[in-house]
Amino acid sequence: MSTRTVGRRLAAPLRKPFQARAQARTALAARAMSSSASSPAGRLRSTPKVSTLFTVLMAVGIASTAYGVYQFYTTFTMWPPEVRADLRAGIKAKHQGDFDLSARYLKRAWETAQTLPLAAFASEPHLKLSGIAVVLAEAFEGSNRPQEAYDVYSAALAQLQAAKNLSGRERMRAVAIAHKLGEMAEIYQRGPEETEQWLTYAVEEMLRVVKSESNASKGKVVSAEEPDGEVGAMLGELDLPWWVRKVDVAAPLEALGRFYAQEGKNEYAVTLYLQAIGMLMQPEPNQKNASVEDRCRGAQLMNNLSDLMVHGPPPTNLKFAENWARQAQSVIEKTRTLPGAQKDPENMALCEQTLAAVLFNLGALLEASFCGRTVQMGGKYDAAMKSFQDSLDQAKRIGMRSGAMEARSAIRRIERTQKAAASANSVQDDKATAAAQ
Repeated sequence: MSTRTVGRRLAAPLRKPFQARAQARTALAARAMSSSASSPAGRLRSTPKVSTLFTVLMAVGIASTAYGVYQFYTTFTMWPPEVRADLRAGIKAKHQGDFDLSARYLKRAWETAQTLPLAAFASEPHLKLSGIAVVLAEAFEGSNRPQEAYDVYSAALAQLQAAKNLSGRERMRAVAIAHKLGEMAEIYQRGPEETEQWLTYAVEEMLRVVKSESNASKGKVVSAEEPDGEVGAMLGELDLPWWVRKVDVAAPLEALGRFYAQEGKNEYAVTLYLQAIGMLMQPEPNQKNASVEDRCRGAQLMNNLSDLMVHGPPPTNLKFAENWARQAQSVIEKTRTLPGAQKDPENMALCEQTLAAVLFNLGALLEASFCGRTVQMGGKYDAAMKSFQDSLDQAKRIGMRSGAMEARSAIRRIERTQKAAASANSVQDDKATAAAQ
C-alpha cells in the first residue's frame, strides 16, 4: 500500500482513492506531532484521532492480531501469586477505561515479574511474561503515552530474542510484537530504517517459525537458522499449526509489503502482497472456501495491490490494476453468499467497507484511462460513472458519509468533464462545417 496516490501518478482529474487519502492524513498528522518543538528528538508523542474516509484501509493495513490472541491474563490462577493482585486490578481498570490506573497496576506487575524465576511461570514462561508487557503497553497507548508503550514493547521483544528454547507460540509472540513496533515506528515517524528493521524481523522470524512447525509435524528436523528460500514456494507448501491463524501470517507480510511500496521498492512489495493474498485465500483442509475473515482480508489486500500496480510500466499497469480491483469486487460479492457470512457481521463489515473503496478506486482507474484524451470515450465515461455511482450507493447503504461525499464529488467531476468534452466537440464540428462550406 502506498501513500503516493493514483492522482499524483496520473494526469488530472483523477483524485486520490479513499485508502490513499486516509494514509496521507495519518502521515501528515504523525509528521506534525513529531516535528513539534516541545517533542524530544526520536521520542514518540500521542496524536489526536484522525478522521478518515475508510479507517479499515488506513496505513496500518491488516491488524496485528497475534500479540492479543493468547489472553492468559483472563485466568489469574495460572499466574504466580506475587503478580495476581496487580494483574487483576490492572485488567479491571483497563476494562473500565481508566488507563492511567491500569498502567500503574500493570507496571508494578511487570516489574515484579522481572524479579521472579522463570520456573514460577510454569510452562511457556516467556509467553506469560510478554503477555504482561503487551497489556501494559496497551494501557500506555490508551493513556496517550506512546513512548512508554514503545519502550515496553521493545523490552519484551528483547527478552524474547535473548531467550533460549522458546516454544513456537513464544516465537510467534515475538513476531507479533515486532510487527507492532514496526507499525508504531511508521506512525510516529521514527524513520524508515527502524520501521524496516522491525518488520523485516517479523517476516523472517514468522517464516522460520511456520517452516519449523510444519516440518516438525511431518517428522523433519531443520535448523532454526536454515535459509528460508523463496517466500512463495515455502508458504505454498507449509501447513500452519493449529494455534496460528492465517491472518497472523499475512499481517507482517502485508505490513512489510506496504513499507516497501512506500519506499518505491515495488517489486518486493508485490511479492509480499501476493503471498499474503495467496495465504488468506487458501481454503482450510476439507473446506471449499476460505473463511469469511480471510476472504475479506484478502479482498482488502487485492485492492491495495491494485493501487500498487499503477506504478508498473504503462500501458499494462492500468489493466493489471483494474483486474485486481475487479478480483477484489468478485471475492466480496461471493463472500456475501457464503453460509458463514450472516454469522460473522464484524468481518462482513470489513468486506462491505472494502467494497465501497474498491468501487471508487475502480472508477478512478477507468477515469484515468481516458484522462486527457480528446477522442470519443463515451464507454469509458459511462463505466467510470457507473462505478462511482455504485460506490455512492454502497457507501450510503452502510452509512459511510465520508465515502458518499467522495463518490458524489467524483460523479460531479465526471459530469463536468462530459459537458466540457461535448462543448469542445460542438466547436470542432462547427469549425469543420464552416471549413467544408
